[in-house]
Amino acid sequence: MSARKSARGFFGNAIAIFGAATAVAAAVEGRRRPMDRDLYTLGIDPKNFHSVKRG
Repeated sequence: MSARKSARGFFGNAIAIFGAATAVAAAVEGRRRPMDRDLYTLGIDPKNFHSVKRG
């Protein structure tokens, strides 16, 4: 049972990361600020996001 539970945790986390990456990419393309929650999910500090260079 624990292997099944950890697989759900892994896939759930992978889906959350993919969703956050998609949301952040859409916000940046639309010249909007991404939600702090999505940035945290990707390991990005929201306070420092404005200093990231975008090409």
